[in-house]
This record gives sequence, C-alpha cells and structure tokens, in this order.
Amino acid sequence: MSNVLDLVDQTAFLGERATKATNLLQVVWVYNRAIDIDAVRDFHRHLQQGRLSRRIERSPLPFGRHRWVWPCDQPELEIAATRPRGEFDAWVDEQANTPLDPERGPGWHLAVLPFTDGGAGVSLVTSHCLIDGVGLCEALADAASGRHDPINWPAAGSRRRWQALREDARQTVRDIPSMGRAVAAAARFARRSRVGESATQPPTAPRSPFVGPDEHVAPPMATILVDADEWDARAHALGGTSNALLAGLAALLAQRAGRVTAEGFVTLALPVNERTPGDTRANAITAVDITVDPAAATTDLRNIRAALKQALIRRQEIPDERWALLPLSPLLPQWLIRRMAGVALGGATTSGSSNLGALNPAANRPDGTDADHFAMRTLYPGVTKATMHHTGGLLGLLSGTVHGQVFVSVFAYQPGRSNSNYDLRRDLSSALSEFSLTATTGWGCPRPVGAAG
Repeated sequence: MSNVLDLVDQTAFLGERATKATNLLQVVWVYNRAIDIDAVRDFHRHLQQGRLSRRIERSPLPFGRHRWVWPCDQPELEIAATRPRGEFDAWVDEQANTPLDPERGPGWHLAVLPFTDGGAGVSLVTSHCLIDGVGLCEALADAASGRHDPINWPAAGSRRRWQALREDARQTVRDIPSMGRAVAAAARFARRSRVGESATQPPTAPRSPFVGPDEHVAPPMATILVDADEWDARAHALGGTSNALLAGLAALLAQRAGRVTAEGFVTLALPVNERTPGDTRANAITAVDITVDPAAATTDLRNIRAALKQALIRRQEIPDERWALLPLSPLLPQWLIRRMAGVALGGATTSGSSNLGALNPAANRPDGTDADHFAMRTLYPGVTKATMHHTGGLLGLLSGTVHGQVFVSVFAYQPGRSNSNYDLRRDLSSALSEFSLTATTGWGCPRPVGAAG
C-alpha cells in the first residue's frame, strides 16, 4: 500500500505551513464518577498503535508529494493534578493550546483531569492533518476496543536521499496527467469567475480589508449538549432531519453574524464523508454548498432538506472544480497558497455545517465504560487577524450524537465585530430559543440555554 499523501491531505498540510495557523480537533469526555486510570492507560497505548500513530515526512523535492511515516517517538499520557470541577472549562482551553505538529510531533495529546468530587474529565487534541472527524471517531472506537491499525508505515527517515529523490520524481511523472487536467480546470474556473458565472460557487461578499498591526486572535467558541430525542423530535416537527436542523441553526447564526449575501441568503458548506473500509486518508471528505433562507429555517426545514438532497445529486453530476485544482498544490509557492485560503473557505458569506451523525458508542469509552458527556470541537490556534480578514472570517458548526446526547460545537470570528465568547453564547442561546430547543453548556457547572434559558 502506498504511503504517499492524498492531495487533500497534502494541501491541508501546505495550507497550515503557509498561514501558520494549525487546525486541530479536540475531543472531551466527562465522567461523573471515578475514572479507571489503568484502563485509560490501555486506551492511550492502543492509540499509540492506531491510525493516529503516523506523521508526515516531506519530500526532498520542492514540488514532490509528501509521505506517511511511522515516528520514532509517541506522545505520553498526561495525568493532571486534581482540580475542582468548576475549573474544567479552563483546563480544556489549556489543553486546546497544546503545541502539536503533524510533521515533527507530537501529532496528538491525551490528558486526564481528576476532579476533587471524584469525577474526571479527559481531553484528546489531535492535528486535523492526521485525521478528520469521522476518522477520529473510528480511531477512538478502535482504541477503546483494543484494535490496532493493521497498516505498518515505513519508519521516519528510512529512505536514503537518492532513493527518496528517485521515488518522488517518479511519483511526479505519474501525476503529470492530473496536473494538466488541473491547469485546464483552473483556466475554466478563472474565466467563469471573471464573468460571475461560476457553476460551483455562489457570488461572495467583499472581504473586510485588514488595517493595523497583525496579532494572534482567540476566536470565540461554544459547545452545547441537547437531548437526542428532543433534537430529533424538533427536526421531525419542522419537516427535516438532524442534518437539516443543524444546517438551519448554522444559517440562523450566520444571519446574526452578518454572513449573508446581498439578497439576505446564507451559503452553507457541508462536508460529505467519503471514508471507506481500510481508507488511509486523513481527510476523506468532499463538500457541497447550499444556499438557504435563514428567515424560514425556524418554522420549516423542508426547503433545507430538499436543498441538501439536490446538492448531493448535483455533486455526482457536476464535480466541484475547486477539488479538480488539487493536483497543482505541490507546485504552488506559499504566498499563493495563502491567497487561495479564502477561496477554499468560501469567503465572507459561507459558513460551515458538519454533522458526524450517530457515533460508534465505543468512541465514548476511554476507560472502557461510557462517559456521561462527549463533545468534539474544531480549533485554530495560531490564527491571526490578518488571516481572518483575508478569509472573510469564519463560522463553523460541528455536531454528532452519542450516549443519548447531541453535541453542537460552534467556532466563530467576524471581522469588525467584538468577537467575544459572551456574544457567541448569547447568539447561540437566542437561536436555540427560536428553534424551541433547550440545551446545557459548560462542563463544570452546566447551565441551561435556549428555550428554557
């Protein structure tokens, strides 16, 4: 089996190196009782032998394809000193800032925080360059069940330089036909963009120009938990599905943030899982875009549901040309990759809505038994104001269902706004109320938000 990175994975890695902003995933478990530390150690050991146990080794050719390798070291399990449960939120944020690197390592980090009341919290942070959300849930389920990755990657640095140059040059020759097709697709995409007739991307609003000194920013984040039966019942009552309800919530938040077209519509980008058994890709996803009216979302999800269905059909008939450009990514200089970041994210009127669906129950068992709460969120440590302005800001929702609960994590940053956690929680609470949903937020001291808040 080839250890050459898929083009989506290489593009994600190159994008991080160009923008200096890493993309991470963080999983959080909460136990309301004492945790089995020895079982967590076993879970950690199985993670060390699973699909997270690899890193990216660069090609010696400046335009070469990078490869997966087996690292010579693995991250250690961290067991933190006992803290009150009320400090858990702060500890989770501390874990979110763990330095990770998919090339130099560590690529992931697992930590446990025992509570003074006898419960415990667990955090796993990993580079998105190593795995996507669906793949991560599979890796967690495998580790909890004692399954190891059957693939043995070559050891890091095992290729001599002349061998690496020869093999990577041959790979580049094999890629030349797809590069030619990508050049043709880029020309077509550019022509349609000039005349405003792109078949795959709706018009976007102008991005906010950046002025002033650049600096790192900590974009607001919020995570809520909703009873799964209540969530599904509300989706059904509005004529939709769980996926449509999440999209409707994303549309309402986008409207509040001003991420709308001139006509008042919202463009949503929805990742589509393409992972197959034995898939070695880190990010086995594509995406579809839909345009929705946020004003109608709270009373009727049928239009969003229909738009989702049509987008999936259209994706089979008319491939998105943005993905056709991927073979060119190894050839692009960093300055051009930075300029293309906004195109990849969709611009100032596009927001993300990612639904992982029903998770494997084993993913909720880091100590071999079910945790009381589970959530996953997306992180962007290192992102700067200039990057946020260049991309037109960001708004993304990530959701999944496990142990009778639906988690929804929100990441948001809008140029020209206050961008505080308080504002995001206020907007989220208001949006939940409009959907007649009740949720809890805050791991340390759960507090209701939404309809009953």
